[in-house]
Amino acid sequence: MKQNNMLAMILAGGRGSRLHDLTKKVAKPAVSYGGKYRIIDFPLSNCANSGIDVVGVLTQYESILLNSYVAAGRRWGLDAKDSGVYVLPPREKSDANLDVYRGTADAISQNIDFIDTYSPEYLLILSGDHIYKMNYAKMLAYHRECRADATIAVIEVPMKEASRFGIMNTNETGRIVEFEEKPEHPKSNLASMGIYIFNWKQLRRMLLADMKDPDSSHDFGKDIIPAMLNDGGNLFAYKFKGYWKDVGTIDSLWEANMDLLDRNNELDLNDSTWKIYTEDVTALPQYIGADAVIDRAFITQGCVIDGEVHNSVLFTGAKVAAGAKVINSVLMPGAEVEEGAVVTRALVADGVRIGKNAVVGSAGSKNIELVAKRVKGDE
Repeated sequence: MKQNNMLAMILAGGRGSRLHDLTKKVAKPAVSYGGKYRIIDFPLSNCANSGIDVVGVLTQYESILLNSYVAAGRRWGLDAKDSGVYVLPPREKSDANLDVYRGTADAISQNIDFIDTYSPEYLLILSGDHIYKMNYAKMLAYHRECRADATIAVIEVPMKEASRFGIMNTNETGRIVEFEEKPEHPKSNLASMGIYIFNWKQLRRMLLADMKDPDSSHDFGKDIIPAMLNDGGNLFAYKFKGYWKDVGTIDSLWEANMDLLDRNNELDLNDSTWKIYTEDVTALPQYIGADAVIDRAFITQGCVIDGEVHNSVLFTGAKVAAGAKVINSVLMPGAEVEEGAVVTRALVADGVRIGKNAVVGSAGSKNIELVAKRVKGDE
């Protein structure tokens, strides 16, 4: 069912600095994931599957690849009449005379004219850097049922990890009574997923007021949501059940890929009822050599394997030469492991070559090793 009264805005302008070299030249939402996907495919596919026709993607840092990628709305079926994916870079200057979004709320404020063009009743605001599948139409139905001013999607996290998140404290009806940003002593484990539905006219008024406030951070978590609560607003928590991963670090990106090896993984990229759409890359079928050894692996098209692969994820076009070993690792598109090389507990970036007999990573390492530059082996 089409949600013509709800427009979506995806916040895709974060710097992604904790992904280190992976985001030096590529925006975080454009980083590869799951063999053949990009992170941005998930919120865009969720929008398409939820019947949302118009999606604005708010880009900022290292956005050239991301801009060209999302502009092809046909990938997600968002290229029909009266629908589309629109790239929305910042228009206001910073102190350094650069175009910049000053915060999550400011990103929406700078695009009020775009939103007003469609006169939506509701505005859906999404983070562009999470891995999950979600039906936003169901969240909208809950929003309407509660007669909410705003609805915030939450997921239950282990109590010991709650201090890492924005936490929603609710009463027995699900109404939010308090919001705490990364509390030292959390009162609940309902973590904000960075997914909001607002009544547009009300939010518009708040954004215009926020723009004039010199003391504001122009942020939803720090300013808009606390202001709504202080004004006695009707805010509700929408509990999400299912797979959700914030892939903001090398370790979490590795974990999200490794989760695909679990047969009981709730994400299920093969689910025909909720497809995740992506770029259709032309590649040959995977090739597995006669002497190759494969034990529990996720292998994408275009891969060539003549060596050993154990408990690992290989993206499109990855190659493992004879005598090479890949263990508990993720090889991103076009990564190559040459003869005799051993890769353990590592994430190898796009197109990186690991030379003959080189050794990368170790089984006992606390953190996953990112390999973003060529590793020379025996010449």
